[in-house]
Amino acid sequence: MDKNEEKQREEEREQVVSPWEVSSSGKIDYDKLIDKFGCQRLDQSLVDRVQRLTGRPPHVFLRRGVFFAHRDLNDILDAYEKGEKFYLYTGRGPSSEALHLGHLVPFMFTKYLQDAFKVPLVIQLTDDEKCMWKNLSVEESQRLARENAKDIIACGFDVTKTFIFSDFDYVGGAFYKNMVKVAKCVTYNKVVGIFGFTGEDHIGKVSFPPVQAVPSFPSSFPHLFSGKDHLRCLIPCAIDQDPYFRMTRDVAPRIGYHKPALIESSFFPALQGETGKMSASDPNSAIYVTDSAKVIKNKINKYAFSGGQESVELHRKLGANLEVDIPVKYLSFFLEDDAELEHIKKEYGAGGMLTGEVKQRLAQVLTELVERHQVARAAVTDEMVDAFMAVRPLPNMFD
Repeated sequence: MDKNEEKQREEEREQVVSPWEVSSSGKIDYDKLIDKFGCQRLDQSLVDRVQRLTGRPPHVFLRRGVFFAHRDLNDILDAYEKGEKFYLYTGRGPSSEALHLGHLVPFMFTKYLQDAFKVPLVIQLTDDEKCMWKNLSVEESQRLARENAKDIIACGFDVTKTFIFSDFDYVGGAFYKNMVKVAKCVTYNKVVGIFGFTGEDHIGKVSFPPVQAVPSFPSSFPHLFSGKDHLRCLIPCAIDQDPYFRMTRDVAPRIGYHKPALIESSFFPALQGETGKMSASDPNSAIYVTDSAKVIKNKINKYAFSGGQESVELHRKLGANLEVDIPVKYLSFFLEDDAELEHIKKEYGAGGMLTGEVKQRLAQVLTELVERHQVARAAVTDEMVDAFMAVRPLPNMFD
């Protein structure tokens, strides 16, 4: 093995990004991920084009590069410009009772896409996946799926344009036919190469990828898209889900479908720093949508990794290291005002602002966001969940 190969192996060991694990010995290197996965960087010209086509300002996640990579977004926009519609597909693996802010990111962005492009949306709850990976019972996975659906509905989706489904309830019929078509095209060696399964993994895991693949095909939803087999699909998701859709895009043309397009986000970092993503299994690494104002403030003060200097004197002299500072990172996700964010970065980076002040502003921003979500979540009834999850046509989905 030559030196370069050895270095590459070492780097790959240091950074693991898969649908089930995100970890790194340092900061996640997104340029390396783009090269490894073979997607494209989302540049300013695409952001400008989205603004032009939708006639509304781009979402903060688009403006600030939270969604930073894509596959075939150009093709979706080309088709849209010609008057062709598309649909959105995203999902959630329901492994915990409450969502944290990292879980909200794709849904907040998908809501913007639905409103801006006026298109229908399917949301997959992979209760079957979590049952297999997290050692949850079937019943518990199904219960968590419904609980998570309430948080998703609280993001403000339009019930006349949105179908939420859980795999345990919906898989069958046309959906299952597409799963079988996909499964026949993917060899065991290929699935091991993409997902890294080993001989110790049960066969449920090996057989799962087609379940997440086929919502990309309109014929999986005959009650919505009957006779629209050429409708394109755009998938907003975090970049750790990319392996599923590399597989899907490889198979799609072989079974007569468009390749789904993707728009992919970076990870919402843990409070402790940017070596991975927020984890539902470590409550102190994350801000939950159920946290009180007091808990949010305490978590930020106690756990949010700071790029500030060790003493006030040193900080006034050197300023903060914004590259590693988590409060600034979080503000760049959730502080709407571009001018205020720039002001904070400039002042804090020059030592004019102290860590405590930045953390205080972050606590305000996140408390407002979480309390708004809690009010919306409390208004979601079981009847509303049933309405979103009912298998029904959506006659006004493109209006």
